[in-house]
Amino acid sequence: MQELHDAPLAPLTTFRLGGPAARLLTATTDAEVIAAVREADTSGTPLLIIGGGSNLVIGDKGFDGTALRIATEGFELSGTTLELAAGEPWSDAVARTVEAGLAGIECLAGIPGSAGATPIQNVGAYGQEVSSVITEVVAYDRCFDETVTIPNDACAFSYRHSRFKAEPDRFVVLRVRFGLEDAGGLSAPLRYPETARSMGVGQGDRVPVAAARETVLRLRAGKGMVLDPEDHDTWSAGSFFTNPILDEAEHTAFLARVKDRLGEDTAPPAFPAGEGLTKTSAAWLIDRAGFTKGYGTGPARISTKHTLALTNRGGATTEDLLALAREVVDGVHEAFGVTLVNEPVTVGVSL
Repeated sequence: MQELHDAPLAPLTTFRLGGPAARLLTATTDAEVIAAVREADTSGTPLLIIGGGSNLVIGDKGFDGTALRIATEGFELSGTTLELAAGEPWSDAVARTVEAGLAGIECLAGIPGSAGATPIQNVGAYGQEVSSVITEVVAYDRCFDETVTIPNDACAFSYRHSRFKAEPDRFVVLRVRFGLEDAGGLSAPLRYPETARSMGVGQGDRVPVAAARETVLRLRAGKGMVLDPEDHDTWSAGSFFTNPILDEAEHTAFLARVKDRLGEDTAPPAFPAGEGLTKTSAAWLIDRAGFTKGYGTGPARISTKHTLALTNRGGATTEDLLALAREVVDGVHEAFGVTLVNEPVTVGVSL
């Protein structure tokens, strides 16, 4: 297992931000992961788990403890059953399932990061969420010092949330198992309006699975959501804020603020989110509050392609990023009475 001291963490994140770790370990097997976690827990050393680094905001002072980078490999496909090691690059895994003609995660193409992070955040995009296809998660339980297999119904999945996110200091994901679909080379039914519209079909229709993936990649690239080292719009964590979910009273108050600010004929996006709940669009809120594409004058700015992405234009610090995020949160709340919540995990800092 590779060990470095005073090791830069910024290169391990898609933001390219953050100070060094006192100690950085890179584990390439499940046994190494468990050994490193057990050592940190036994010694009382603070531990930071790093996968693909696509959902991390690390403070400028870095991390005074052990950072453990999970670089395990493993892609096992048997029929429609897929098992991925936590360190497998997610986008590559999606591509391989599409090449096999299987449906279920094709609309999650182009999402950066590693497979082990997907159940933690219940990763979703373009009408698909991993919770709909995950069958089991194999994890190291730090409380009981044992490897456990957690079935889907015990993962407590919800919108961008899970049991693993709720108990961040308990489980370390080692492997994720999926049940995909063989639909004769066709995709799962398209649930997202933009995807269906781009392909000239209706919502609920199936299309060739490879075509669905390519369409999603094109849509994501147009929004700066596919990593490109030369494009600073992709130096981000993707969507920085989750879409707010409002109860009936909150939604009524929100609509009143919208009418007052934007006029009687303005109808904000609204999607059912469970009994008595409505989900609206964070991107819409940000834009209508005056934070348009490219907003900002410093080294941290809103993406020129998508208002939901905050970006490092090169030379930014984490504090630059957080200052911009706080400005957006305050501005949206002042305009619409809705409080945005950050999607990336913060380390040593907070909004």
